Amino acid sequence: MTSTTTRRPSARRWGARLAAGLVGGAVAVLLGATAASAHVHVDGEDATRGGYGVLTFRVPTESATASTTEVTVTLPADHPIASVSVEPVPGWTATVTTAKLAKPIETDDGRLTSYASRIDWKADASAAIEPGEFQRFSVSAGPLPDVASLAFPTTQRYSDGSVVEWNQLASGSAEPEHPAPVLELASGDEGSGQTPTEVRTVQDTGTATAALAAAIIAVVAALAALVVAVVALLRGKRRDAA
Repeated sequence: MTSTTTRRPSARRWGARLAAGLVGGAVAVLLGATAASAHVHVDGEDATRGGYGVLTFRVPTESATASTTEVTVTLPADHPIASVSVEPVPGWTATVTTAKLAKPIETDDGRLTSYASRIDWKADASAAIEPGEFQRFSVSAGPLPDVASLAFPTTQRYSDGSVVEWNQLASGSAEPEHPAPVLELASGDEGSGQTPTEVRTVQDTGTATAALAAAIIAVVAALAALVVAVVALLRGKRRDAA
């Protein structure tokens, strides 16, 4: 009769594998929480429904090897904005493109037949956004439509030819991989005491805090598992020595 002996992993190997897996997972969660706060973002200063405001697009370079050379922001066609003027950025050339409306819109400022459809920023060779850096691009825009929020799909081009499309809208609580910048618009009579920028900042801070808290919990759990694994490893060594 042939007998088969099944070897079980030693406590040493089991502990090492468990610790490596949990620590790796915790690091991934922590990196994910950090990356989520680094996407293209828009803030609105005095941006209320029906009024004019300054919209600021914050563009970080997420690539580790290439620089951002061009940024294109698409303005909503379903809620058109008639007037856009750009703030100069040293080393960057801005171009505002307008488009005809299929159906003119009557506004308080008169009949609207065209709207600002796109803004392109292109960098000179020395002004590209390097890895680990970001740049702000501000525009004065209005009249802003009477809606709760506006999405601004953005295209980011890099010096190595790669392109990132920030054009996905969130559904539910999960953030998409490439979310479009979204601006929350407050009405003038909400009485919240907060400007749209403050409202958006509070929301972003809450999201970032929750993500960071989850990452910290994951790291603490991984460290606890590492302690357990080390204890098991030491016990295994004692058994082997005995």
